[in-house]
Amino acid sequence: MTEPIARGARGGRQHIPRPPRTRIGGAAPWADVPAGRRRLSLVDVRARCADLPPPPPLAPGGGRPSAVLVALFERDGEARLVLTKRPESMPNHPGQIAFPGGKFEPALDTTPLDAALREAQEEIGLDPASVEIVGALHPLGTVLGQFSIEPFVGVVEGVPDLTPHEWEVASVFDVAISELLSDEVFREEWWTWDASGHERSMQFYELIGETVWGATARILTGFLAHLTGTDGPGDWSEPPLGTMP
Repeated sequence: MTEPIARGARGGRQHIPRPPRTRIGGAAPWADVPAGRRRLSLVDVRARCADLPPPPPLAPGGGRPSAVLVALFERDGEARLVLTKRPESMPNHPGQIAFPGGKFEPALDTTPLDAALREAQEEIGLDPASVEIVGALHPLGTVLGQFSIEPFVGVVEGVPDLTPHEWEVASVFDVAISELLSDEVFREEWWTWDASGHERSMQFYELIGETVWGATARILTGFLAHLTGTDGPGDWSEPPLGTMP
C-alpha cells in the first residue's frame, strides 16, 4: 500500500550534481493562485484534464522511447499523487524520486500507454484495469540516456493497495496535490553549464524527507501548472548532466 509522507524536515539526501555556477530562480507558476484553489478532488482533476490530448498511438521518436504514469487517487476528499523512490543500489539515478514507468518494449507493448501501465503494475502492483487514463502530458526529451518520455495521467477510484517491487523500487508513497502546490515546497534554480553562459531552469520539490528533481520535477511542474491554469511555454528537454565538470 502507499505510505503518506510523515512530518519532519523538508528535503532528502538525493545526490544533485549542481554545476559551480547556480543562482536562485523565481516563484512557482501558481504562486498567485489562492490557497483555496490548490486543494483539488479527483473530480477537479478529471475536469481540468479534460482538455489534455489523448494518448498517442505510437512510440515517440528522437530517443529511446519510454513512458511513465502520473497516477492519482483520492483520500479524505483530496487528490493525491503516487511517487516511487529508486533504490540506492540502482546504477542509474540511485535514490531519486520518480513516477512509475520505464522503457517501451516492442515485444510487450503496442503503445506507449501499454508500457506505462505494464511498468506501473510491475513496479508498484497497480492493476491496469483500475486506472482511468484522462490524458497525456507534454513529451519530455532527455539528453542523459537519450530517452523520449511519454507521461500519462491516470486516476484510480478508492485507495489503491500498492506494493513496491523488491529490487526495482525502494518505496512507494503518495503526496497531496495541495502539498505539492504549497509555497514552501517548490524551488527553482538556474544552472550554468559551460563557458557559453547558457542557463537552464531546474525545478525542485522539497517534500518531507525527500527531494523531487530532474525529469520527474519537470513533468510534475507541467502537470501542476495545467491543473492550476498557469501553463506556459517551456523547454522540456533535460540538460546535459553528463557534460558537467
